[in-house]
Amino acid sequence: MFLKRLLVAVFILSSAASFSQDSDLGNWWIYFGNKKLGKKFNLHHEVQYRNYNAIGDLEQLLLRAGVGYNLTENNNNLLLGYGFIISQNYNAAGDKDQVNEHRIYQQYITKQNFGRFYLSHRYRLEERWVEGNFRMRFRYFLAAKLALNKPKLEKNTLYLSGYNELFINQEEGNYFDRNRIYGGLGFMLNKNLKFELGYMNQIFENGSRDQVNVIMSATF
Repeated sequence: MFLKRLLVAVFILSSAASFSQDSDLGNWWIYFGNKKLGKKFNLHHEVQYRNYNAIGDLEQLLLRAGVGYNLTENNNNLLLGYGFIISQNYNAAGDKDQVNEHRIYQQYITKQNFGRFYLSHRYRLEERWVEGNFRMRFRYFLAAKLALNKPKLEKNTLYLSGYNELFINQEEGNYFDRNRIYGGLGFMLNKNLKFELGYMNQIFENGSRDQVNVIMSATF
């Protein structure tokens, strides 16, 4: 029943976002995958299809993968990864310019659990090659989940989800890149599969942009 309602909500929000190409409301379709490789290693992979509206007006396609190592069984993970990003940005003439980016990143994730409340921190360093220009960026991601209908996150659990992520550039005088604030409602179908529908505000130095996020996370 929840999945049916979630799909209806996705359709309504996506349709609302697609009424105008000039709308400030965008839409992100996101898949996160995690493959366990024994007790210590994991293979992370993800696809993010970001649109200026609902679908069909591409803003960015992000493909990312990495190999992680668990310092402890569930709560501390180091990862080395690579990302390929295609961005299509509107210029002053109303046409699109395509920008390709190759990215190497290192990250550390640590997690805590307090009853129904789950907290995670992610520290990420990125080395970016954007059309041949080298850049570096640091990101700090703080996320929280709260189980609603059960005492912990388990099969058939409805939960609230939220995060804040800060992006810092290495360029002197231009350290602030952006900040993302997100809130959503999620459903854990089982221990390996979660769905979320949420709303994100992305704040830049000279403005902001709102996004509807549709997220699926799978572990296998």
